[in-house]
Amino acid sequence: MTTLFDVEAPAATTAAGPRPGLYRVAGLDISLTGTGISTLGGTTRVPTTGRRKDTIVQRRNRMKHIRDIVLTEVGDVDLACVEGPSHHSVGGSVWDRGGLWWLIVDGLCARDIPVAVIPPMSRAKYATGNGHSRKTAVLDAAQTRYGAILPTDDEADALILRAMGLHWLDQPLAEVPDGHRAALAGCQWPDREAVTAR
Repeated sequence: MTTLFDVEAPAATTAAGPRPGLYRVAGLDISLTGTGISTLGGTTRVPTTGRRKDTIVQRRNRMKHIRDIVLTEVGDVDLACVEGPSHHSVGGSVWDRGGLWWLIVDGLCARDIPVAVIPPMSRAKYATGNGHSRKTAVLDAAQTRYGAILPTDDEADALILRAMGLHWLDQPLAEVPDGHRAALAGCQWPDREAVTAR
């Protein structure tokens, strides 16, 4: 499968011995209309609205508002898993979505937080076993597997992204079938040495 990024194989199962500390992982489904955030403290969503005729200042303020809330909610974590861009999205404010994505990723990097980029199809495959699953199927799978009450698919996506990061770090939130776990191989992971449980 061709991906936009270089990929690293999933981490091997940890050998017998002392278990490492618990990792703090955040999952971020970045969006102009509803960014989903999942951390150890739970899930939340940052809803905003805009108009096509918004000025540059209004658009900038909207993106800054989202970025600031996201970075506050994330805090200091060991790994942030963000959903990568969807290359099938042709409608809406593509330019602003890309700008928001980079604002948030830049903020994470400025804190020296390692960032993993999860393609949308990998997120869907990890959740349901099918990379082409719709968001409603991912929401259903997330609620069933993790016993979570999730008001929106944005929060479900964020929870799945967090679960993938924890699984890559050998601390899965729940058992998943092999076909689902294979989705970890299609992601851009940081160097393992950069991720340290504190």
